[in-house]
Amino acid sequence: MDIGIGLPNTVPGTEPARLLDWARQAEGAGFSTLGTIGRLVYQGYEELIALSAAAAVTSRIRLTTSVLLAPLHTNAALLAKQAASLERISGGRFVLGAGLGGRDDDFAASGLSTKGRGRRFEEQLKEMKRVWAGEERGFAGGIGPRTVREGGPELILGGGTEASFRRVAELGDGWIMGGGSPDMFAQAAAGVDTAWRDAGRSGTPRKLSLAYFGLGPNARAQADGYLLDYYGFLGDVAGQIAGSAAVTPDMVKSYVAAFEASGCDELIFVPTGSGLEQIELLAEAIA
Repeated sequence: MDIGIGLPNTVPGTEPARLLDWARQAEGAGFSTLGTIGRLVYQGYEELIALSAAAAVTSRIRLTTSVLLAPLHTNAALLAKQAASLERISGGRFVLGAGLGGRDDDFAASGLSTKGRGRRFEEQLKEMKRVWAGEERGFAGGIGPRTVREGGPELILGGGTEASFRRVAELGDGWIMGGGSPDMFAQAAAGVDTAWRDAGRSGTPRKLSLAYFGLGPNARAQADGYLLDYYGFLGDVAGQIAGSAAVTPDMVKSYVAAFEASGCDELIFVPTGSGLEQIELLAEAIA
């Protein structure tokens, strides 16, 4: 199982230089990917821009939106162009993880309704795939640039329902769980695999998950301070999320072992702080 690390693009107070230093050090530490999470109504950096900055100072590590709330990007052709641009600029390292999103404030701020977002999401994905395939749109031809990976960036889709699993099988290259236990992952992953086979797809989908972490002497306070704020709109559930963060090396090791046993192909540890020591502490914990 690959082990990735999140970019602290949503951690309040993270300065631009820290994002770049984080990207460099994460690559040097051997992590498989830099992941981003995101929402619109929060003090954080937009994911595609943050990963573009990371792409400029790295050369090997994958760059994954885990996940981008795609329905907020209503111009699918423009989003396809942005994703293709980042994929090509990074030498094929960009992975577009996309999901529906469910925070009412994000949609309200975008002048959108949450109703019908699943249907809109599927239409959006189909449009982007047509763009990446080079379908002509006007006098100048198709919408570029041409991607390194044939057919467009690797497309990883989120969601925990049967409709989400069907969407992965019909339109995606893999699936990602945005949070939850290894047992929850195993159960959902089985549903993804079933949908994949029912759709007549060959091989198996790549399956990823996220887990929050914070290490060091103030780990619990760091995790609670960030996660209780970021997920405050969920009420009591925010406390459950904060309580599940890996705040000791032993918790990190147990998560790695359990997710690997559950069939996870890549586990991305998302930071709850932006101190550069977090990278080294995580690398030591999984060594």
